[in-house]
Amino acid sequence: MAEKRGNVWIFIEQEGGKIANVSLELVCKGRELANRLGVKTEALLLGNGVADATETVIHHGCDKVFLVEDEALEPFTVLPYAKSIVDLVKKHKPNILLFGATNKGRELGPRVASELLCGLTADCTDLKIDDFDDKINKKSYKDKLMQIRPAFGGNIIATIVNTWEDPQIVTVRPGVMKLAPPDKSRKGEVEKVAPEITDTEKVVKVIERIRKEKDVDLQASQIIVAGGYGVGSKDNFKLIEGLAKAIGGDVGASRAAVDAGWISHDHQVGQTGVTVRPKLYIACGISGSIQHRAGMSESGKIIAINTDPEAPIFSCAHYGIVGDLNEVIPKMIKAFKAKV
Repeated sequence: MAEKRGNVWIFIEQEGGKIANVSLELVCKGRELANRLGVKTEALLLGNGVADATETVIHHGCDKVFLVEDEALEPFTVLPYAKSIVDLVKKHKPNILLFGATNKGRELGPRVASELLCGLTADCTDLKIDDFDDKINKKSYKDKLMQIRPAFGGNIIATIVNTWEDPQIVTVRPGVMKLAPPDKSRKGEVEKVAPEITDTEKVVKVIERIRKEKDVDLQASQIIVAGGYGVGSKDNFKLIEGLAKAIGGDVGASRAAVDAGWISHDHQVGQTGVTVRPKLYIACGISGSIQHRAGMSESGKIIAINTDPEAPIFSCAHYGIVGDLNEVIPKMIKAFKAKV
């Protein structure tokens, strides 16, 4: 008789009263993993006044939502959340538990894993189900979660397998999983859970929250014009901004340009920045290291402008322009304005 396998769980994170995109991306990926395993997809929706989000989560692919509402869960503090999740995991024994690699997910996931004495793989860029043969210990594992992420500074892609007790816990980078459209005909179950939060979990309180708005939300951008170290200077970034403005796009950058102080980190695309999937990505003066390409290679159309015909960026570009961006960009702006 086959061993009964637990379900796939997703922690649902909310930002400003809305479900974070990464959580919905994980619901879609969780649905794919659950189908492969023949189990259900279930969501953990914790907070204060979050019940309205259950329908959206179900429409994106969840079979069931554990709804945990309590005043102690608002504003977000780690201990009450971790305690509630650990209690649920111990009771229902899921096979896989997914968190977004956000500030909340990176703080919460390791605490849950530590309490449960199980493994965690951080910043995954892909997830698959496959069999694993442990040749050292001469053991075989069926249908394990292949946890795929960049390693050694992004120079290799590592596949990590957790052979410890379930759940297999991972955090996943925002923007790397495809977000499927909701199916409003889907039905699911909602189970309300009363959390057992003691004074021990309430020792930390948020006295004041100071928010700084991001300069730009590149993950929502459909057109991105990105500049790299090849732009030459902070003043030259005005060319990037001019092209972005002319075609209705946002400004992105490589890590080298950000490290040089030419633009803020909010604009950084790549392994240590954000992962984007715009309809159009124009890379200007970007050599195209593997770390940068990991964050933009899934763009709909990629145009690369570089003086070096051997630049790695051309390997993922749909169209390449070998030339000086100081000459090419003004011509592109002029041509675009002529057609408007």
